[in-house]
Amino acid sequence: MVIMGIDPGYAIVGYGVIEARSGKFFPLEHGAVTTEAGEKFSRRLEIIYEDVNTILRKWKPGALSLEKLYFTNNKTTAIGVAEARGVILLAAQQNGIPVFEYTPLQVKQAVTGYGQAQKRQVMEMTRKLLCLREVPKPDDTADALAMAICHGQAAGSALRRAFFR
Repeated sequence: MVIMGIDPGYAIVGYGVIEARSGKFFPLEHGAVTTEAGEKFSRRLEIIYEDVNTILRKWKPGALSLEKLYFTNNKTTAIGVAEARGVILLAAQQNGIPVFEYTPLQVKQAVTGYGQAQKRQVMEMTRKLLCLREVPKPDDTADALAMAICHGQAAGSALRRAFFR
């Protein structure tokens, strides 16, 4: 199964496309969609939508794994990220790709086996699981790959397969 993971944002949207096969993960493409701070916000959303749409059309993933929105401090940032998530969800919907959301704790648990793992531990395990020479940059890209791995772990479980039959 091809899985696309996304770490949503409006300045940087990390993405990672992997193939999950026989309990192993293979990287297909990863990177970041970036927008300029001085750009009109509606244009930034348009760039995110267009670029994510292009990647979805290229790889035709069977699932999109997205981080659940969770903010405690900056409400202004939360609104912008929520709007970016909206255009990402729209692109997935228009391409007929099911979306699965995971919390940071679920991602840490799936990638490292420990829900309280530090960010660097998650990034290093992501690198190892995908047999990459180095941790992808920016961090948002590594986070997106971890999102994809998380769904690969969850989708591969017997319980998940039984639920989605």
